Amino acid sequence: SGNYYNQGEIRKKELEQSCLLLGIPAANVTVVDHRDFPDNPALHWDTQLLATLVLKHIEANNINLVVTFDAGGVSGHANHTSLYTALRYKHYGNQIFIFFLCLGCHVLTLETVNLFRKYISILDIPISCLLPRDALFILTAEEAEQARKAMRCHRSQLLWFRHLYMLFSRYMVINSLRLL
Repeated sequence: SGNYYNQGEIRKKELEQSCLLLGIPAANVTVVDHRDFPDNPALHWDTQLLATLVLKHIEANNINLVVTFDAGGVSGHANHTSLYTALRYKHYGNQIFIFFLCLGCHVLTLETVNLFRKYISILDIPISCLLPRDALFILTAEEAEQARKAMRCHRSQLLWFRHLYMLFSRYMVINSLRLL
């Protein structure tokens, strides 16, 4: 839950509401409440510990696809980049990475784009279509509205600039991903 600004319990409930709105039942939502993973945009998490926890979760739930951030973390948020680092973690001669492949689990990373592209919304579609990527998702108007409704469930994090993000960010409409 992270408990940033002592809002851990509030954020858990908001996440469950958001997921439910997106059609993900609460039973399929796992919140890791670990003291070594504080929600803090300036703190990097322990790579080995995080890689181990993610791997256990993948194995226990028979997961075959993980979508995470890339090295830029979309916004440079240290927790976001920690997830990417953990999934790329090469421990004891790449054992963890090889284990992912043996499990049949693929990893897609959300592409971080420059600030200009990040805030031109649908105007980024031609650029995204022309550039190399492994997957490209362009939401319909209805899907984008559903994404905005899901974001609004996170009331504790809806500061003024996040409202602008929902209006102008390409990530609310366009997501390009690469295989790790």
